[in-house]
Amino acid sequence: MKFSVKLLLITSIAFLLGGCSQGIKTHVTAADILGNPEYQAISYGGYRENTRDVVPTIPELKDDMKMLSAMGVKLLRTYNTQQFPHTANLLQAIKQLKDEDPRFEMYVMLGTWIECEGAWSDSVNHDRGNVKNNTAEIEAAVKMAQNYPDIVKIIAVGNEAMVQWAVNYFVRPNIILKWVNYLRESRDSGKIPSGVWITSSDNFASWGGGSKSYQTAELAALMKAVDFISLHTYPFHDTHYNPTFWGVPEDQEDLSKVQQIEAAMLRAKNYAISQYANVKDYMTSLGLDKPIHIGETGWATIASSSYGVTGSRAADEYKQKLYYQHMRDWTMEEGMSCFYFEAFDEQWKDQGDSLGSENHFGLINLQGEAKYALWEMVDNGIFEGLTRNDLPITKTYGGNRSELMKDVYAPPLKREMGLLEITTVNVDRKIGDPVDENVYVVIHETLKPKVGNDMTYPSGKLKLNAWEGTCGIEMTQDRIIEIHTGTGAWWGCGLEFAGATGEDLSQFQSGQLKFEIKGNTRSSFELGFQTGSYGQGTQINNPIIFEPETDYLITENWKSYSIPITKLNQGVNLEDVTAPLYLRGQRDFDGKEIHIKNVYYSAK
Repeated sequence: MKFSVKLLLITSIAFLLGGCSQGIKTHVTAADILGNPEYQAISYGGYRENTRDVVPTIPELKDDMKMLSAMGVKLLRTYNTQQFPHTANLLQAIKQLKDEDPRFEMYVMLGTWIECEGAWSDSVNHDRGNVKNNTAEIEAAVKMAQNYPDIVKIIAVGNEAMVQWAVNYFVRPNIILKWVNYLRESRDSGKIPSGVWITSSDNFASWGGGSKSYQTAELAALMKAVDFISLHTYPFHDTHYNPTFWGVPEDQEDLSKVQQIEAAMLRAKNYAISQYANVKDYMTSLGLDKPIHIGETGWATIASSSYGVTGSRAADEYKQKLYYQHMRDWTMEEGMSCFYFEAFDEQWKDQGDSLGSENHFGLINLQGEAKYALWEMVDNGIFEGLTRNDLPITKTYGGNRSELMKDVYAPPLKREMGLLEITTVNVDRKIGDPVDENVYVVIHETLKPKVGNDMTYPSGKLKLNAWEGTCGIEMTQDRIIEIHTGTGAWWGCGLEFAGATGEDLSQFQSGQLKFEIKGNTRSSFELGFQTGSYGQGTQINNPIIFEPETDYLITENWKSYSIPITKLNQGVNLEDVTAPLYLRGQRDFDGKEIHIKNVYYSAK
């Protein structure tokens, strides 16, 4: 009798926690899934066309789910709830698959799109949220969690909603915190299942792992409120923006191409780990101990500009495979989930450029071809009998590795890479101290400050920053600023101080900004200086407009300009110049080049 009772108890527990004899699992929570190697995670969007207005059908989404399940994926990350019916269709597709086969497992980290008041307009207010949109997104998430309790296990408030390079829509952490608390209260009251975890999915810098300007009391409160941190890290993008880890060092120049690439991809892995470590260190400094999972990381396979053959040479399938394996290995060793970005290529992300890198982060392309990272799965018959868009799953390049390697390039040599910082500085003065010399040399071939010549360099390093990847900017070895203009809705870049404080150039209020410029673009663009901080809502652009058939035009020959500060100044003082030089596209975008040299301010 005692044996029978014990057996019944064991059987009941096994059914409740692990499922019945057919392998059906019930009552699975986020705590069971996250960090569990049996539940591979991935970022998912099923869009096939170059617009999100064409939403994938439920049968198409079911095809995708079958493929991902065959790959061992059981946890998806989505990006919005009600702006498009993609997620509603996806949940229904998963439900149908579960109804057809109760052993089918697929769970969702439900993303909600959060944006600021006036997002995507000329009147953005980052201190307030878009109440109508954000409320609708969160309420839709609550309903989805209620209607699909066996599928929705995590809700993420915002996608890169706090990172300040998202100039069109970012919000302050208190906006995210408001909705995190709302969802926590909904969970506590039983409105959504108790096993649902709440987070926000954002760039490592937004979680305090970068500039100290993000490390605010509001962020600390948010980190305390979430159940875990969903962290984004993209070494791929920094092969252009911060390539100190990427170029081939001198002691590796004699290695083969493959060896140079393997060494670079190991550096990329370590770069991602360092960003994770920075966030963890900041969290620990707050006295918090929360799980961290990788909400996004990935590697594009095609790129037309900054990351392609003429840029950092990062984009190709061979490098993607190495990075994918590195990330899977590292996160599994650490007991973390990794929502690798992404499952399938999507072409709506960069509608203006079919070769834009944002369209090519998928492990499977739009033709249903598995990229090199998944070739072994094709060989092993993982996708046998499965189709996408009625096409069987085959390998890119026809499975010919030699052909693939023709499109693979080693990173640039470190000694040949363009420079992304201006490091000539006045070490005897701190940022914010008034500049009292009469010549302020940003970058120049012949003007060299020295004792007694009334010249000075900037008081801190200047970063060459291409805003949101909209263009390319670097400094050549002979100290010429080269700008590859963008072709999207806008482009912009600047020579910026890294901290929140700018240079006090009040001395030049009645002076002039001098420079030489040439190029082949016919684009209209702003050129000038910036004061204040964009992140703090105090930034002001102080430009003139370059465009054809005006006093300020660009030709293919060097031309010198001396612009009175009074002509640039938009009624602000110069006590906080955060970018001594910036450029921003206006119209007629053509992707061509601008070259600038010998930039300095003169008080006379």
